Amino acid sequence: MASVLCTGLMAGLFFSYDISVMPGLAELDDRTYAAAMQRFNAVIDGSALFGMVFLATLGCTVASAVLAFRKKRLTVAVPLVVAAVCYLLVLVITVAVSLPLNAELAELGRTATAKDLTAVIEDFKSVWVPVNVVRTVLCVLSLGALCSAVLRYGRATATVPLPPV
Repeated sequence: MASVLCTGLMAGLFFSYDISVMPGLAELDDRTYAAAMQRFNAVIDGSALFGMVFLATLGCTVASAVLAFRKKRLTVAVPLVVAAVCYLLVLVITVAVSLPLNAELAELGRTATAKDLTAVIEDFKSVWVPVNVVRTVLCVLSLGALCSAVLRYGRATATVPLPPV
């Protein structure tokens, strides 16, 4: 259940950026856009709670998969592995793409000329926004796999037979 909750929180965070934060920022001028993204990134980077959930999501899912394999519950373990792989891809994309873009934006500071700022913001948007959609989709796929694992676990451990889903 911890995996489901953590993955749901991460999917919700990424989804909220897709449907509200980034479209809202797109309506702002480049300097305001950059300043807002710099603040968002600084707050998230400084949040112990975010860091804990961001990493615990994979840890809980992998631990659940290992336990399911050890108990020979393959019908439960397989969707747990799928969930872990999907979320691992989220971590890899975040570290390889999103964080370097965020660092580049942070380095921009207040000294950038308007021409530099426009180029950096356009480059940032053209990669960060679609990559975040991919992270959202992967988190939702991971969450779906986790829900499947929970349902399968319930069927495997039920004392009263459950109807097929």
